[in-house]
Amino acid sequence: MPEIERIWEDAACELHRTVVGPMDNNVYVLRCRRTGDALLVDAANEHELLLDLCRRLGVRQVVETHGHWDHIQAVPAVRDAGYSVAVTAADAGMLPSYDELLEDDAVLEVGRLRVRTIATPGHTPGSMCFHVEGTSLLLTGDTLFPGGPGNTSFPGGDFPTIVHSIERRLFARFDGSTLVLPGHGASTTIGTESPHLQEWIDRGW
Repeated sequence: MPEIERIWEDAACELHRTVVGPMDNNVYVLRCRRTGDALLVDAANEHELLLDLCRRLGVRQVVETHGHWDHIQAVPAVRDAGYSVAVTAADAGMLPSYDELLEDDAVLEVGRLRVRTIATPGHTPGSMCFHVEGTSLLLTGDTLFPGGPGNTSFPGGDFPTIVHSIERRLFARFDGSTLVLPGHGASTTIGTESPHLQEWIDRGW
C-alpha cells in the first residue's frame, strides 16, 4: 500500500486514502481542486504521516465519523498542530479533546465543495456519514461495509438502530451507483449492498 493513494477524482474534487494503525484504518482526504482546501476524515493513527498529508494536501479541518479508539489516536497531535477537530455530541465524550460539534444534515464547506452530514447511529450513538454533494462519494465510517453493517457488540452499539440508519438514511437516499467508502477495507456501492439488507436482519449482525 502506498503512503497515500488518489482513489477518485473529477473536475471539482479529488479523494485520497491512506491506511494506518494496527486496525488498518482508512483515512480519507477530500480536496477541492479549485481552491486547494481539503478535509481529513478520521485522524486514526500514525500522526506524523497524517500531519505530513495535512500540510501537503491543504487540510483545513478534521472530522471524525465516530469516537472509537482506533479512529481517534491522532486527534491530540492534529489539534496541537492547529487543526480543528469535529465530532458529534453523542460521541464527543469518547475523544480526549475536540473543537467543534457536528450536527445532522449540516453542510461542511471544503473550498467550493459541499459535504452533507448524515447521522447514522448504531455502531456508536454518534456515528456519522459524509456525502460529497454533486458526486457519488459517501464516506460511511464503520456504519456500512461490503457485506453488512459495522459491529454493534461494543458498548453503545445497537443492531436495530444501525439497520434503521442504513435502510432509511443511506439506502433510501442514495442511488445504486453511490460509492461506499468505509472506515476499514475495500469500497463498495449502495447497489451492491442494498439487496442484502434482509439477509443481514435475518442473521442478526
